[in-house]
Amino acid sequence: MQEEYIKRINKVLAFIDENLDADLSLQTIAAIAFYSPFHLHRLFKAITNETLNAYVIRKRVERTAMMLIHNKAYSIAEIADKYGFKNDSTFSSTFKKIYGQSPKAFRKANLDNFSKISKVNSKIGKVNFITEEYLCNINNLKNWIMVNAKIEIRELPKMNLAYVTQIGVDGIEDAFQRIVKWAAPKGLFAKTDTKVCRVFHDSFKVTDADKVRMSIGILTNEDLKVDGEIGLSTLEKGKNIVARFVIETQEFEKSWDSLFIWMNENGYKKADRNPFEIYHNNFNEHPEKKTIVDLCIPIE
Repeated sequence: MQEEYIKRINKVLAFIDENLDADLSLQTIAAIAFYSPFHLHRLFKAITNETLNAYVIRKRVERTAMMLIHNKAYSIAEIADKYGFKNDSTFSSTFKKIYGQSPKAFRKANLDNFSKISKVNSKIGKVNFITEEYLCNINNLKNWIMVNAKIEIRELPKMNLAYVTQIGVDGIEDAFQRIVKWAAPKGLFAKTDTKVCRVFHDSFKVTDADKVRMSIGILTNEDLKVDGEIGLSTLEKGKNIVARFVIETQEFEKSWDSLFIWMNENGYKKADRNPFEIYHNNFNEHPEKKTIVDLCIPIE
């Protein structure tokens, strides 16, 4: 029964992500999950540690934050309206509760600043990041990626993803172990195209670390049948920036920051698809405990 609950909540999470600009009432989502509104409300809170309404509002505000940063052509009012905030004052107050500043101030402070985007309260009031420190950090990240990454623009095919949902940074290693334990007896790792993968549905730059949702799974061209808590999704065919790194665990954040800077400075624009990682080894088997990984950003 627990596995069935997780399966249905996975479906709800995916539906919310794909329909943030549509009707996401409790009644609508309950129909998707085939639960009564009352049952869904309790179950969703038990699994995600957020009420459904709080989750939807947070996801919508976070999506507006990303648009404020990356989509200069849209006005603040247009962005707010796109994600269901019909009243400017309601949008501004809701946004400020999460980010500690108004949408206008947030956009001014963070426009195109890929390595320092963050909530104000996590940087103790450090609103204006265009500083000597910031510029120095940018240069360091540029040098880092030149030395440590091989970058290509590649058209990746549509791939199937069998996954477990992971919310927050606690328990990530366990999630990897669960998906590997599921895949290994099925002989999936004997196939050369099978890779372990992590998809980011949220950005650590705009979402608290304990709320970031990830799909940790097995990526393959093979047809997959899933069971239990394992969900099934796809990574759509499309153009991607693919950067190969050989890095230690603590260097992932720096690598992602440097890759987004590289994207911006080379004139690419992120597509409305989720960034992901493809792993090519088990870091425990590497002589220096390093991970060979492709960091992938879908682009238009």
